[in-house]
Amino acid sequence: MTARAVVVVTGGAGFIGSHMVDLLTDQGFRVHVIDNLVGGRAANLAHHARNPDVHLDERDVRTLAADDRAFRGARYAFHFAGIGDIVPSIERPTDYMSVNVHGTVQVLEAARHAGVHKLVYAASSSCYGLATVPTAEDHPIAPQYPYALSKYLGELAAFHWHQVYRLPVNAIRIFNAYGTRARTSGAYGAVFGVFLRQKLAGAPFTVVGDGTQRRDFVYATDVAAAFLRAAETERMGEAWNVGAGNPQSVNRLVELLGGKVVHLPKRPGEPDCTWADIGKITRELGWKPVVSFEEGVARVLAEIDYWRDAPLWDAASIAAATKRWFEALAEKTG
Repeated sequence: MTARAVVVVTGGAGFIGSHMVDLLTDQGFRVHVIDNLVGGRAANLAHHARNPDVHLDERDVRTLAADDRAFRGARYAFHFAGIGDIVPSIERPTDYMSVNVHGTVQVLEAARHAGVHKLVYAASSSCYGLATVPTAEDHPIAPQYPYALSKYLGELAAFHWHQVYRLPVNAIRIFNAYGTRARTSGAYGAVFGVFLRQKLAGAPFTVVGDGTQRRDFVYATDVAAAFLRAAETERMGEAWNVGAGNPQSVNRLVELLGGKVVHLPKRPGEPDCTWADIGKITRELGWKPVVSFEEGVARVLAEIDYWRDAPLWDAASIAAATKRWFEALAEKTG
């Protein structure tokens, strides 16, 4: 690595993006963060406030110019910026296409014109749909809702820029990432944020179905490490799964968090199990997760006050928020 090389991280004030910034600064990079602070929080970078090697550029990626100054001289670009969550994507599909597809194209163009050495795209395992498990990278693609489609279209755009313009690109298909600094505001979403706020309030955990469904939870710092491997490798034009390869049940999460439970109806279009086959990334990049589920949950609990201002969900508010989901996906899968 060239001393003090510059790296761009879009969405770098967000959940995984901020952990990426930490890793990069630890490795001696200068980091230019682009984040409009809609999903991210400046507080996630507060510990870098006096670090001259971290610069926060508060902009929407859709406004980037092809010759954008932020990318000039950058060695790598990591593209995390986008809108997450399933539920609101069903209500607002055009917003998801605008940010997750058009925004990605703007980032690709800026990276292309700047001649970055490698761009790594944050893809989503949701592209596989209701997949057979464990799920390898050659599994058929079958997005079930607009969020999944928008993230996959962004991945296709990234590889198209590699094919047509020779932009060096790799993608990481993230499974169920969790950890400190996970998003606290906005629509009903990831189970960790919902449960942590409920625990703080002394409210019961809202478990969907019987809680035996399993998710391939992978800790955020392990995800960041995978992205750096994907940037530093000579390989390009590749997509890799990143998960723990060891799915955990929602009931196990409840056991580790500790608290009472109420059960909600099972939702259509949700898999019983997500399970990443991580053989490819282990073989090709030498990456494997190092944070166990028990250790990761303990780290999150140690910083649980982070979720104190998050929305507090209960059975009634979740039912209202997911009504359109049930209508749309029940029709499709019925």
